[in-house]
Amino acid sequence: MSWLLALHSSSPVLGVGLLDLARPDQPPRLEAFDLGRGLSNQLIACLETVLPAPRWGELARLAVATGPGSFTGTRLTVVLARTLAQQLQVPLDGISSFQLVAARLGLSEATWLCQTLPRRGVVAGFYGPDPQQGGAVCELAQPRLFAAGSALPPGPRAKAAVQIPADVARLLAISAARGAAPAAWQTVLPIYPTSPVDP
Repeated sequence: MSWLLALHSSSPVLGVGLLDLARPDQPPRLEAFDLGRGLSNQLIACLETVLPAPRWGELARLAVATGPGSFTGTRLTVVLARTLAQQLQVPLDGISSFQLVAARLGLSEATWLCQTLPRRGVVAGFYGPDPQQGGAVCELAQPRLFAAGSALPPGPRAKAAVQIPADVARLLAISAARGAAPAAWQTVLPIYPTSPVDP
């Protein structure tokens, strides 16, 4: 077996996806775990229900949603994915959760995807059709915080609402489409629009 594993924790629901790269015609296994703040204690156990640890050596590629999301949730899955990719010496694809939403929405024009943070402002990223890949969506501006009271640049807007397991399926599909292309774990970092140490 040669597995592709995907992790998504940019919402209170942990998404785990598993695809057999030797049988891409078979549907992936998609699991959702509504953990809330329990992610730090249950992440490994949830992963093992999908693929037991003794079989992690069968992983051929990994993918992880890099956020934006909660500081703890995003950090934990990105660190786990980076560690596995490093130890197993396999490629790791990092894709923002907003880009997964944009791909699911199939945007026909450049659009701001927005997520409101109470008392902080709006986290927004800019996405649109990729002219080099028909039907694909590309990230035109990475998600960042627009502080309360500041205006977003002009353009259409849509809500960046995560949907597990649909976004995990999209994460698997994007990573699988890259085939054996290299993807260094060192370049995959979580997106933190807000700092946990802000006053």
